[in-house]
Amino acid sequence: MSRLAKLPIAIPAKTEVTVKGGTIEVKGPKATLTRAGHRLISVEVGKEGVQVSPKTDTLESRAALGTYASHVRNMIEGVNKGFSKKLLIEGVGLKWDVQGKTLNLSLGFSHPVKLAIPEGLTVSVEKGALSVVGPDKEVVGQFAANVRALKKPEPYKGKGIRYEGEVIRRKQGKKAV
Repeated sequence: MSRLAKLPIAIPAKTEVTVKGGTIEVKGPKATLTRAGHRLISVEVGKEGVQVSPKTDTLESRAALGTYASHVRNMIEGVNKGFSKKLLIEGVGLKWDVQGKTLNLSLGFSHPVKLAIPEGLTVSVEKGALSVVGPDKEVVGQFAANVRALKKPEPYKGKGIRYEGEVIRRKQGKKAV
């Protein structure tokens, strides 16, 4: 069983957590997030914070306990601080720009690539960097992963889209005889 899930999750000021009918709702200064509950996990809000516990002592409930406690912790952090991912683009002719709720990418294909920005995310472009900011950690990470998957960095020159701080393992090119 998860050691972190046994501890109560602290609720910061200006944050409200409610549990109704198997759904947990977290309201904070930046956003409101909701998540469906798990059938094997019970969530209670008390004086010391949110307590996540298994309904039964089975292998599946013990496995889901830590995961669900982490989801609740991420929801509380997201409505207070938010999450962000930064992507970098490298290569000649590769560029991106935001127009309304659409991300337009020029990736060297025969056609421009357009991606719809999910509701609740803020996407901004500065020179060769793209910042994805939002309250839901899963949505921010999935959108950043979808953008990166369009043109992964190649191992010879490192051209493509990568996360900030990501190290691209380089290969040696052809050797001249």
